[in-house]
Amino acid sequence: MPAEALRPSGQGFVSIVGAGPGPVDLMTLRARDRLQRAEVVMYDRLITPEVLALIPEAAERVYVGKALGYHSVPQTGIHALLVQHARMGRRVVRLKGGDPYVFGRGGEEVQALQAEGIAFEVVPGVTAASACSAAAGIPLTHRDLAASCVFLPGHLADDNATHDWAALAKSGQTRVFYMGLQRLPQIAHQLIAHGLAPDTPAAIVRDGARATQTVMATGLRDLVARALGYGPQPGLLIIGETVQLSPDFHPPAQ
Repeated sequence: MPAEALRPSGQGFVSIVGAGPGPVDLMTLRARDRLQRAEVVMYDRLITPEVLALIPEAAERVYVGKALGYHSVPQTGIHALLVQHARMGRRVVRLKGGDPYVFGRGGEEVQALQAEGIAFEVVPGVTAASACSAAAGIPLTHRDLAASCVFLPGHLADDNATHDWAALAKSGQTRVFYMGLQRLPQIAHQLIAHGLAPDTPAAIVRDGARATQTVMATGLRDLVARALGYGPQPGLLIIGETVQLSPDFHPPAQ
């Protein structure tokens, strides 16, 4: 039984929905269903036009996207809007790229809804790490190359952020940095300083799983030099031995 069927009659309901990496055919059936029955849709910056086209014409659209250094609506404001619309008895969809629980602040929004007694559900989506790595031909794990993978936010490289870089520099793992492109030099510096080989395979995947996808893959130190022209655009950074399996991988110059 859908979670929404359990809501009290006349009360609103919030579906926190992961839209996946962009293409409509990589959305789950449940995500499409919730979106097509929505009365209010609060959506993020990276939602593609083809996904937005699924929203009913009668539904209210509320843009709450975020970019580095700019939030169109503060997170606390998003919480307040979710509660407000649900208390008006509406069927609300909080639409996020990827998966709500992987660097999507879905956990924070669930806490806010729980605190106000609002009925909700979470609909998972294909997260960028899975989508971009698959589209670029990079396994996240491999019996001979990587027994584990770790997902990390790019801002871990900030001066005021701390992390166990020595543990991240150890072999046998795939490291995936979300929105890590702008901080690639800092990330590479930290990993190499803590023992990671400078020629460790690494890749940047932009617009992963979309028609506009681009992949740059080589040794980590060379990647830093070659990626300077990418500018501030978002991208997924993947570092680890499995990157060498990508058809786009070019070994670093010796």
